[in-house]
This record gives sequence, C-alpha cells and structure tokens, in this order.
Amino acid sequence: MTNPESQAERELCGLVNGMACQIAEHVRGRALRLGLTAPQATALRELTGPMTMRELAERMSCEPSNATFVVDKLEKRELLERRPHPTDRRAKRLVLTPRGTALREQLLELLGEDSPLARLTQEERATLQRLLERAVIRP
Repeated sequence: MTNPESQAERELCGLVNGMACQIAEHVRGRALRLGLTAPQATALRELTGPMTMRELAERMSCEPSNATFVVDKLEKRELLERRPHPTDRRAKRLVLTPRGTALREQLLELLGEDSPLARLTQEERATLQRLLERAVIRP
C-alpha cells in the first residue's frame, strides 16, 4: 500500500513537471516565431542587464559551456556583445545591442500571450512564486 504522503508528493512532482513542460513548449513556440531557438529565447529573456557568462548560465539553469554556445549564436546575429568587465580583467560582460533589446521586447510581449501561468490570478502567481522560492534550493 502506498503512503498517502509519498503519493501526494509524486502527484505534486507530476504537476510541477507538467507545468514546466507547458512553459517550455510555450517558450519554444514563441521563439520560433522570432527565428530563435528555445535556448536563445531563454538567454534573451534572462538578459535583464549586463552580466557575465556565468551569471547568464545560472539564470538559464545550464552549464557555462552551453550558455557560451547560445551566446555565440546571438553574437553572430548582432543581438549582443561581449564587453570588458569594469572590475574583473578576466571576465567579459554580455550586453544586448539595440537590435537585441528590440527583439527581447518583442519576445517578452509574445511570451505574455496565452502563457500557461496566465490562467492564474496575479495573487495566485505571487503565492506560487513564494512557494517555489521556498522549495527550490539555490546555490
């Protein structure tokens, strides 16, 4: 017989995974409309200002080498630039170009359309965010 607590946890994990899959599919579909891959769209979404490759990789939940591959593609499209870090000579900062900023704005607008999270009220989204922040362990 299954422990009710473990069954509830399994169901909750299934719901979280299902939500993550719906969000990933939503991002993928919106990215395609702009000629981007899902990882490129994720990078643009997370580039809220100048940041290092390591910071971007952390926000994208991937290894820095994977983020480098994505950034290389975005840089070839002249959507971002690598610039010297103001305080760390070894590091570069990623900065959106005007084209990259415009595309990011388009992307954010598209991501807001029919988002899986749009079914929730603003209060429900805030509650979900607080709960997930408590549950997710960040380094």
